[in-house]
Amino acid sequence: MGVGKPVAVVGLGLMGQALAGAFVRAGYPTTVWNRTPGKAGRLVAEGAAVADSFEQAVAAASVVVVCVADHDVVRGLLRSVGGGLEGKVLVNLTSATSAQMREISGLRGVGGYLAGAIMGMPQGIGTAESLTLYSGPRSVFEVHEEVLRVLGEAVYLGADHGLSSLYAGAGVSLMWSVLNGFLQGVALLEAAGVRASAFVPFARQNIATTADWLAGYAEQIDEGAYPGVDATIDSHAAAMGYLIRESEANGVNAELPRFVRGLAERAVAEGRGRDGYAAMIELFRRP
Repeated sequence: MGVGKPVAVVGLGLMGQALAGAFVRAGYPTTVWNRTPGKAGRLVAEGAAVADSFEQAVAAASVVVVCVADHDVVRGLLRSVGGGLEGKVLVNLTSATSAQMREISGLRGVGGYLAGAIMGMPQGIGTAESLTLYSGPRSVFEVHEEVLRVLGEAVYLGADHGLSSLYAGAGVSLMWSVLNGFLQGVALLEAAGVRASAFVPFARQNIATTADWLAGYAEQIDEGAYPGVDATIDSHAAAMGYLIRESEANGVNAELPRFVRGLAERAVAEGRGRDGYAAMIELFRRP
């Protein structure tokens, strides 16, 4: 028999099935619902109940976890249920912008509400490797923290419902920058017959070294002063030119280093050439 607060999981894509599975395995009474039927077979075999409608799923639970295709689906579902969420907590794990996450808090009938962002893959849900970010009222997070930790590490960011989406955006910005840099490097080394696997140890060390710079850069940004104590934007721009020439000489796509140098050249044109690289934040802050 299940123990703990009854949970509903709405949306049974790969991530939704992983979320529901984690609750079932942890012993929570779990009700599931999906707009397209037929996805709940494995979950039912493990002990989940299937609702015939979104309204029925909400009625069966005290914690309603929504992970569907997009914000428009979430908004439509919540409007259809009216005041049915009063006295319950809504945990919205659907990918959305910060403005969309904030909009949900203003819909009629939405009481306790946490906006969330899953920073991982379905396979990791329910393990220590899984991280989910939450924003909204601290009191709601604290009351339901035990339930949320079933999914993995649960990090509370603050009262602004948009924070989880903003942190997620910042996170994927880092991810894509690192991955694209890795792929650029692999392409360059392949021109000399070096396999991608041989690059990995060096890449990891280089990423770790770069990560060590972040605290110092953050301090400069917070203080609004960018001393060129290690290297100036001028010197970075010169190195970017070297990478462009090396890529072109080896028949490798040079669009990424050209784009990066273009940003640096704009900073130089604005008089930032002798500043440290953290001064580039002034470009990123503007539309």
